[in-house]
Amino acid sequence: MANSPIWRPFSQMKTAPAPLEVLRGQGAWLELADGRKILDCISSWWVTIHGHGHPLLAKALYQQAQQLEQVIFAGFTHAPAETLAARLIQTLGGGRLFFSDNGSTAVEVALKIAYQYWQNLGQTQRHSFICFEGGYHGDTFGAMAIAKTSSWWQRYHQLLFDTDPVAYPALGDQVDPEQLEASCLNQVEALLAQQRHAAIIIEPLVQGAGGMRFCRPVFLQRLAELARSYQTLLIYDEVMTGFGRTGELFACQKSHTSPDLLCLSKGLSGGCLPLAVTIATEQIYQAFWHDDPNQAFYHGHSYTGNPLACATGVASLEMLTANPHCYQQLEAWHWQFYHQYLTDHPDLSNFRVCGTIAAMEVTARSSTPGYFHHLAAPLKAEFLAAGFLLRPLGNTIYIMPPYCIGQEELGSIYAAIAQVVSKVVAEAS
Repeated sequence: MANSPIWRPFSQMKTAPAPLEVLRGQGAWLELADGRKILDCISSWWVTIHGHGHPLLAKALYQQAQQLEQVIFAGFTHAPAETLAARLIQTLGGGRLFFSDNGSTAVEVALKIAYQYWQNLGQTQRHSFICFEGGYHGDTFGAMAIAKTSSWWQRYHQLLFDTDPVAYPALGDQVDPEQLEASCLNQVEALLAQQRHAAIIIEPLVQGAGGMRFCRPVFLQRLAELARSYQTLLIYDEVMTGFGRTGELFACQKSHTSPDLLCLSKGLSGGCLPLAVTIATEQIYQAFWHDDPNQAFYHGHSYTGNPLACATGVASLEMLTANPHCYQQLEAWHWQFYHQYLTDHPDLSNFRVCGTIAAMEVTARSSTPGYFHHLAAPLKAEFLAAGFLLRPLGNTIYIMPPYCIGQEELGSIYAAIAQVVSKVVAEAS
């Protein structure tokens, strides 16, 4: 592995530690080539919602591979795609579904659909987007443009199209949520009054890579009301929050809101293969239904609607539907172990839970705040040394386990956080 030609994601290759070779995964555990076992506390970048090596997913993949592994999706279809689409649409109450490959492309599809929707209707002034500070929507250019406040994308700033970021009403220990939400909504309404925006885009309930920042369902309800009153489309990026993460199958269901466009990926295939969808309302779809070929939506990927990925997606959705308790029980467990291990920890603050997701801040100050906080690297290294896959977002530690995790296993994560944080903060002070 020392001379590997691989250029790794989100890594400064000159200074990054050597990657750990994984032999196999089973449930919530990863087995390394050196014999160690690591508890996967973050579902391997939030995708393996059922854990590793799940037999039902493996069976679905194997059976589909024997029948059809891939076919061009322009002019052809197959049962796994049709079944997955029908079940998602039924679960969400209607709409039309467009397949793509990953979260970034699901967002790109939504942005392009929203923009072209207004173009098809002849409203060419609708050309910009309202987004939220701290948001993350992927690494492609459209996704970067609607998250350009991130420090990651400053190098590309001059290449990004114009968007209007507004403040995000992140809940905190000393925050008045109603006052903060009112201020954010006032910013949104002032922009909507200009009648030049194609859509508003938001990560509903939880901003992920921006620091696991939570907002209240009532904020989303008021945001949706504003979007409707100004006849502007609302896009939900549920790439992370979909498929049980917030304690309900989808964040839109938990918040009792209905976006015009919904982006899904990550847990869609149960973590087996790249797969994404963008779901649009029937009203949006009808704006593209036309005799003129120029009104069509020209977008696609080589692996659009891949049969293998769709087959595992069907199996994963069946498992979630049959056993919602597997993800709904985790919120109570998070609070239980917070009170057992962390409630009086002097170096931690702002503990918060939304369904299966728990997060907290290490309170130590840093000359490089945010994602590049000086404690992020030593925390990650110490967690790995202790046998836990945790990847702090700067000074934000989060837990997003696979739904198969046992109660004792989850408790061991909290015990490790208490010990590791105390050690790292003491050594850094």
